[in-house]
Amino acid sequence: MTLAPLLDLADIADTLAEARASFDATLRHRAMRKQGGQVAVEAGLRTARASAALEGHDHDLDDLRAGTALDPVVQGALRVSQALEGLAPSWPRAPRQVLAKLHMLAGRGIVPDDELGRPAPGAQARLDTLVELVTGKEDTLLLAAVVHGELLALGAFGQVNGVVARGAARLTLIAGGFDLRGLLPIDLGHLDREPEYRGSQATFATGTPDGLRSWLKHYAAAVTRAAEETTAICDGLV
Repeated sequence: MTLAPLLDLADIADTLAEARASFDATLRHRAMRKQGGQVAVEAGLRTARASAALEGHDHDLDDLRAGTALDPVVQGALRVSQALEGLAPSWPRAPRQVLAKLHMLAGRGIVPDDELGRPAPGAQARLDTLVELVTGKEDTLLLAAVVHGELLALGAFGQVNGVVARGAARLTLIAGGFDLRGLLPIDLGHLDREPEYRGSQATFATGTPDGLRSWLKHYAAAVTRAAEETTAICDGLV
């Protein structure tokens, strides 16, 4: 595994294991047996709303449920969230094409039509490296964190780069089997810890061991917070 050395950073292996355990506990909630589909729909709404809010476009969750949040950033985040299950089988095999699709979904009505699906020309070399990681064999949670951080740092998708990065990370969790049913509203974890999200992402971009460690610890904390949210959704259904 190319990313395996990251697990040797101080506390990272244990921190990621704790995040996995928190979500595993959520998956045992009794609501999952018969109402998992409802949980997935609600988690998708909450993570789409959070992803848009991280771009400065915050709307009430009830407006998303009612279909009255017509903000194009919110609509793009919703389209991305709704498409992830269908895109999951293609992600490990053709990540470049899937990223183009995510860009088109997120950017409709925001990005000029002739730029949709096209990453910035200067990003190709680093995108090639990222594609190799996605098509290889890596720890799923670790890979999702790196995909997210690298796409944010790369900025290859312009005005909707953040929505694309968060969608690709969530897609990694789904395609890799960590969150097979799309039950984890991880972007809510990022939003609830937004100062940490911004700060640790900036340190990730430095590529230093301390910067990588800071981002991975944040990512694990976001998973744990999202697992709590999924549990709250489940509690509301029983």
